[in-house]
Amino acid sequence: MELFLNPVLLLLATAKDVLPVLALLVLFQMVVLKRPLPRPGRIIFGFGLVLVGMACFLGGLDLALFPLGRTMALQLAKSAQSGGKEIWAAYGWIYLFAFSVGFATTIAEPSLIAVSHKAEEASYKAISSFGLRIAVALGVAVGITLGTFRIITGTPLYIYILVGYVIVAIQTFFAPRMIIPLAYDSGGVTTSTVTVPLVAALGLGLASNIPGRSPVLDGFGLIAFASLFPIISVLGYAQLAQWMVRRRNRNN
Repeated sequence: MELFLNPVLLLLATAKDVLPVLALLVLFQMVVLKRPLPRPGRIIFGFGLVLVGMACFLGGLDLALFPLGRTMALQLAKSAQSGGKEIWAAYGWIYLFAFSVGFATTIAEPSLIAVSHKAEEASYKAISSFGLRIAVALGVAVGITLGTFRIITGTPLYIYILVGYVIVAIQTFFAPRMIIPLAYDSGGVTTSTVTVPLVAALGLGLASNIPGRSPVLDGFGLIAFASLFPIISVLGYAQLAQWMVRRRNRNN
């Protein structure tokens, strides 16, 4: 916490992480390509903006989003356990909160917005940007909800992941070829700047406050659900759209 409250230390720590990337790019530009850096002043200025932006972002995560997620998980877990109820059905508010967080954070995810717009442009609007975002958000919401169920019940993570990828493999054989690569990429774009901090904090908060659960063994794994289930939902969305088109054509 002291690191994030000291701007100088935070900038130095961020620079330590980012400098190797910059050094690699400069090395390839000057040694491999043997060309001077284009507009070095702009590059230095941009690098400074990256440092400040990343430092502010990391500080904001530690000071706001992570504590908020942990606090919400703690309060919901305590509310569910009041009155001696510790069965999975008593955690309804947690499931609703997990679904809402998964859906809302994914809709606001900048990387998903960018990818959905590019997909709409590349497909000449055959793929709807808004429809794709809704499908991905629903997948993340269901995945996070199922992930919280796993934490509460203490069931093994690998069972969910294995069954999920078996479903993905089956869907791949029947889904339209155009949507398959985009569906697989949809799992990656959801695990970015907005979704990961709140989801990770939710998982750790739940595992820390539910009796018999370990933050290390049970707290992690929600991100895997957030990556897997959007693939299922996007493939399902494409299959549903394909079925509706075929039905409309038969009726006509």
